[in-house]
Amino acid sequence: MSLFPKNVNFISTERYIEGGQSDANFENFNLALHVNDNRDSVLANRKLLETCFDLPSEPAWINQTHSSICTNATLKNSIVEADASFTINPGVVCAILTADCLPVFVSKKDGSMVGIAHAGWKGLISGVIENLIECFHCKGDDLVVHLGPAISKNCFEVGVEIKDLYLSKNGNLARSFSLYRDKHYLDLYDAAKVILESFNIKFITGGDRCTFKESDVFFSYRRDGVNSGRMAHLIWMK
Repeated sequence: MSLFPKNVNFISTERYIEGGQSDANFENFNLALHVNDNRDSVLANRKLLETCFDLPSEPAWINQTHSSICTNATLKNSIVEADASFTINPGVVCAILTADCLPVFVSKKDGSMVGIAHAGWKGLISGVIENLIECFHCKGDDLVVHLGPAISKNCFEVGVEIKDLYLSKNGNLARSFSLYRDKHYLDLYDAAKVILESFNIKFITGGDRCTFKESDVFFSYRRDGVNSGRMAHLIWMK
């Protein structure tokens, strides 16, 4: 059962949908223009996205660069460089694209504001979640959060230098790393929870999928490299 208010909708797409136009490794519902997919196919998929999910408006796409920048989706006149967005206006659709990174959906409990963050390992360490939460200007226990599909800890090997970066940011992030046969693995879901819990956010759902393992459901950059498509993650208020 969703903890989100009844006036808030959020979705994560999958790699297949009836009518999807992408071919080959991007089959069939890739929604990213910056990969090597056919542009016309992607634009057709984006139109399909709007109709299949009955979106109230075109998603407010952003140019993601693994930064900590958070933007107001309502003010979008063109595609801006950011990795998180928010809105207080019904009908405005906040959107990100991922293929292993963690989508973080956020809503006020009263349904008056929503937002989303693209949180890969770079975004997590740069503070993209913190910047999004601070835009809500409320107590943590007034928020609900859902963690969308991302790569799981058993599949996300990282270098020791990344672990050192995380620990220099917050010693509590040590719990998000595991060691197996001299290799370090990062749990993006748990790292996000460490950050969210520092804001006293208690209502957190999700965190039980793996984009790498579930090849019949999700795209994965770690698994497929440059030939990977992207899923879309959207949140809006009715």
